[in-house]
Amino acid sequence: MKSTWIVVADSTRARIFTADTPSSPLEEIEDFSHTEGRLHDREMTSDLPGKIKSTGAGGHAFEQPTDPKKHEADTFAHHISQYLEEAHNANRFEQLLIIAAPSFLGLLRNNLPDQVKKLVRFELDKDITLMSAADIRQHLPEFLPNL
Repeated sequence: MKSTWIVVADSTRARIFTADTPSSPLEEIEDFSHTEGRLHDREMTSDLPGKIKSTGAGGHAFEQPTDPKKHEADTFAHHISQYLEEAHNANRFEQLLIIAAPSFLGLLRNNLPDQVKKLVRFELDKDITLMSAADIRQHLPEFLPNL
């Protein structure tokens, strides 16, 4: 069987598993945590928004151009993508299966380099990072791809 990695992720955690055979249980090989993604918006920003003066009776609050939560999720997706690229370049896996929370799956797709995207054999948009390896295995095909 080709070396297969299974990535299970959301905006605050990513776990990487492997399986010895197409029908074997999963074995966890990496666990990444992104605690910044768990913070509240007010904890991510350094200060209250400033005020913009306008002509007339008062001003309005300045809004940040990007949502802090989305920025942190994108940063984490980029980090995971870089790790996968380095692992691929080191020939640590030959095919990839991805299970990720729906909003994070899109960010991960956008950040993956083309050479890694070509190795994706299965995707599932589900948030199951907190499940056990045995429960995660139940969400995958009975026989993992072996292309």
